[in-house]
Amino acid sequence: MLRRLLQPVWVLLAIIFLIEAWLWDHLEPVVAWVVALIPLARLKEWLADRVDALSPAMTLIVFAVPIIPLFPLKLVGLWLLTHEYWLTGVSTFLFAKMLGVGVTAFLFDVTRDKLLEMHWFERLYEWVLRLRAKATELVEPVKQRIRELIKGNGEGWSSRTLRLIQRFRKSVHEAR
Repeated sequence: MLRRLLQPVWVLLAIIFLIEAWLWDHLEPVVAWVVALIPLARLKEWLADRVDALSPAMTLIVFAVPIIPLFPLKLVGLWLLTHEYWLTGVSTFLFAKMLGVGVTAFLFDVTRDKLLEMHWFERLYEWVLRLRAKATELVEPVKQRIRELIKGNGEGWSSRTLRLIQRFRKSVHEAR
């Protein structure tokens, strides 16, 4: 019984996790493009040289600290939302989120090898990869059902509803 009640919560958490993973995957090329566009390649090279000289624990600090200044920006976005500045609040929050994922992807690319020297970080990294695979497995049936609903093939209520909408749209277009 409890399992049935918690299933939607787990699916929602899996979706949120997969959105983060999707952002990570799709922002990494954008970050690479920005690095190529502005002289961040030299910064990346310089940072990689410095990271090679650091211990893994100090590398963790290099990885974690630049994200901290983005937290107040997210709080500003939430403050704007609470004061009903919806568009500005959502835009600010999304900007902070995208910037955070981009900076994290950039820094993780530079520090990955050194961070993976720490056994606990390597286990954590492997656990996150397994969690991502499990989230994908959990969300895949939901995505498939949504695809079926959108496609409208078959004889379910969704198919009939989509056909009704299509007939309605056709009659509206013909009336013009």
